[in-house]
Amino acid sequence: MKIELPQIEDLHDAALAQRLQHKLDQKTKPLGSLGRLESLALQLGLILGSETPQLQQPQLLVCAGDHGLAARSVSAYPSDVTWQMVENFLAGGAAVSVLARQHGLTLTVVDCGVRHDFAPPGAPDGTRPGLLVRKIASGTADASIGPAMTPDQCGQAIENGQAIVQALPGNALLLGEMGIGNTSAASLLLARLSGHDIAACTGAGTGLDPEAVQRKTAVLRSVLQLHARATTPLDALAAFGGFEIATLVGAILQAARERRVIVVDGFIANAAVLVAQALQARVMQRCIFAHASAERGHALMLAELKAQPLLDWGLRLGEGSGAALAWPLLV
Repeated sequence: MKIELPQIEDLHDAALAQRLQHKLDQKTKPLGSLGRLESLALQLGLILGSETPQLQQPQLLVCAGDHGLAARSVSAYPSDVTWQMVENFLAGGAAVSVLARQHGLTLTVVDCGVRHDFAPPGAPDGTRPGLLVRKIASGTADASIGPAMTPDQCGQAIENGQAIVQALPGNALLLGEMGIGNTSAASLLLARLSGHDIAACTGAGTGLDPEAVQRKTAVLRSVLQLHARATTPLDALAAFGGFEIATLVGAILQAARERRVIVVDGFIANAAVLVAQALQARVMQRCIFAHASAERGHALMLAELKAQPLLDWGLRLGEGSGAALAWPLLV
């Protein structure tokens, strides 16, 4: 597939870094005594290109999509939970909805490919406040039978993510997702792009017991074998899915181009970063990793990205909840 990748400039600026460090060192404290909070402040200054960085109009983007592979019992919940949770986001009742209100984050939910119509077909944006409909299809195909997405579908989802971010105000983007079965897609992407065995990348997701995790691992191993030729980042993304992950890849690339601060949530959002950085390595300069989740494989994902998360609270909710919880550390 042909995708026009945005040019992402190198943030390395020795002079600005020196000025930022001097400013930190002149605070009334022992040198370096605030530890990683100081390195975070330095990173924010470099991303925004300012000695006095100010985060403005932060946007929390939650991308949702269904996965055909969910039919193979890789999740503890049925696919209908995807659209039900999206409705909960829009009603303001989900954890991420509460956290967004608490911390002044603008929440936008994107239907990237949910098996449900949240607004009448062809209805303009604004029909449901807080919802964007960018549906590629009603869920991806079953990756155990064939590719989850066609190359064109994958490319369209990435382009959608870029366009969504272009239209959003502010200089900070927090990433979230929803999609029953998407821990499987993230595990497959991690295994293929990192070379780790799928068993080390596969966890309980929404709450599978150990026996069910073994069955899930066996399914994912067969999926990897079926798509053995999908070795490039984009081919792997198309083979394994999903629409919400591909949309997040586009959002990350565009946010990086615009020098926005990118706050990454958990395992699935990290999978989108894994793909995006394989396409454009400099996106990592803009990424702040909110937390280390309890999902098996996330530690491997963070190690692969050489990322240090801000929090380690055993979270595994998704939705962007970890990114929202970490937000006060940045402001």
